Amino acid sequence: MDDLRVGSFTLRSRLVVGTGKYPNYETMNRAVEASGADVVTVAVRRERLIDAQGVSLLDALDLSRVTILPNTAGCFSAEDAVRVARLGRDILEQCGNAGARWVKLEVLGDRRTLLPDPVGTLEACRELVRDGFEVLCYSSDDPIMAVRLREAGAASVMPAGSPIGSGRGIANPSAIAIILELLKDPAAGGDPNYPVIVDAGVGTPSDVTLAMELGADGVLLNTGIAHARDPVAMAHAMRLACESGFLGLRAGRIPRRRYATASSPWEGVITHIPGE
Repeated sequence: MDDLRVGSFTLRSRLVVGTGKYPNYETMNRAVEASGADVVTVAVRRERLIDAQGVSLLDALDLSRVTILPNTAGCFSAEDAVRVARLGRDILEQCGNAGARWVKLEVLGDRRTLLPDPVGTLEACRELVRDGFEVLCYSSDDPIMAVRLREAGAASVMPAGSPIGSGRGIANPSAIAIILELLKDPAAGGDPNYPVIVDAGVGTPSDVTLAMELGADGVLLNTGIAHARDPVAMAHAMRLACESGFLGLRAGRIPRRRYATASSPWEGVITHIPGE
């Protein structure tokens, strides 16, 4: 696959994975390696930097191989999200990690659905862009909101496939397709190089493939791997699915037809055997 450019960052893998919900750091590291991801998200607000054994998540990760993408998961107001983003920047600057200059913005509407608060997200995006962040915005699948976030300066819009952790996959492919058209099609005022990454709700490798076949530039997921029966095997499957969808879209699918089309031509078909 080609590299993916997001703001000033270059991603070798188009699959971004989370670091939460794993049973232990060993499983997390093996899954991250199996996924092929070179960017991992860390929830700044929820992360206990030092666990009961005195081990830090940042120590557990191989920071020479992966870049941290701090996120504002668990924030329900623009003010809270901005504060947490700045906290994440401070932590990563002290570690010398390049991820200090970007953030995955999440401003949630409520605890039941974990769907984005569109007003709070737009407000926080504008503030963080003014503060020098490269902002990747978790958004609903509303095409108009996606356009507004891009206009606010978001380095990437990340529409939800379905609610966080639901495993429902791409609930509304048509909405994702419209977002991709508005943000990436020059005829609709878009930029072909603008990165759109589907985020949340992925449950199976086929969900990842569908997102990529729709034209998404990448997929971000956590629960679909971390809560799988075998997280390492699932991470490998998600990696292959991402590559498959990416290549399949560019190969160009055949058109759908109402009726069958024979694989071999009818012309020249043997109708009888001489001498019989």
